[in-house]
Amino acid sequence: MPPPINTTEEEEEEEEEEEKQRFLSGNSKYSIKPGKMASRVLQKVGNGLKQTRNGVQMNGQVILTIRSLSASTNKNREDSWFKSLFVRKVDPRKDAHSQLLAKKEDTNLYKIQFHNVKPECLDAYNKASEEVLPSINADSHYPCELIGTWNTWYGEQDQAVHLWRYRGGYPALTEVMNKLRQNKEFMEYRNERGKMLLSRRNQLLLEFSFWNEPTPRPGPNIYELRSYQLRPGTMIEWGNYWARAIEFRQQNSEAVGGFFSQIGSLYMVHHLWAYKDLQSREDTRNAAWQHEGWDEVVYYTVPLIQHMESRIMIPMKTSPLK
Repeated sequence: MPPPINTTEEEEEEEEEEEKQRFLSGNSKYSIKPGKMASRVLQKVGNGLKQTRNGVQMNGQVILTIRSLSASTNKNREDSWFKSLFVRKVDPRKDAHSQLLAKKEDTNLYKIQFHNVKPECLDAYNKASEEVLPSINADSHYPCELIGTWNTWYGEQDQAVHLWRYRGGYPALTEVMNKLRQNKEFMEYRNERGKMLLSRRNQLLLEFSFWNEPTPRPGPNIYELRSYQLRPGTMIEWGNYWARAIEFRQQNSEAVGGFFSQIGSLYMVHHLWAYKDLQSREDTRNAAWQHEGWDEVVYYTVPLIQHMESRIMIPMKTSPLK
């Protein structure tokens, strides 16, 4: 086999151009008199020279070799290949994911609140919350329920988390907000609370149709709130996988509730779990891998996630979820 010809790309382009000029001037071995076939021959010569540049002729067969690729082309191809491992296409839908994933039999709306408290004020904050929030929950004039109220144990420190349910959707939420503005005790609590906080944020949520509705449970328990920021457009795919996966996570009644955001940080999913203690959490999560199909759920849902966070939370004294 003859050794490969080592030429630069610039030299090959110059050689090709010179051969074209010789052809046009009639000095090339490929030259013919001008006629109908001239343009076709010129095209064939150009193609032949390109093949010669990119390959070698041997036994009547052309063995193509890649001379060079630009760095940008390599990078684009590598990026495309890498993304293909993790980016999954989602079929277009004709309905909003809130219509496809939420429960049809009710109009429940949930609100989750995250309050970051000044460290020196946490005890005072908890005391005030435990005095005021249960009274709102117990008042039938407010179409809302306090599902749970916690302090973060592991995760973001000096933080309180409250989860509310509004039976009746957005109208119920509006009604509660209007009535609370007329509630003197709550307004005093809110003013005092503002002096204790570093920051606060909330989200409005719907619950997944395949999760059980959160109900009060006895304790003592610890709770884990796992929050997933999904890639936009992947909520339906997430729901499809978890609709099958939830059965693997019901062995110890650890599943409390599953929600997805409507207002606030969008494409956010929250899964709420209950465990007796941290060791029980570890044992329960490890046991899920013994179920056929759980590994597939993890494999296909991990690429949908942009960011995830886990909080271990301790219920406050007056929390319905103990």
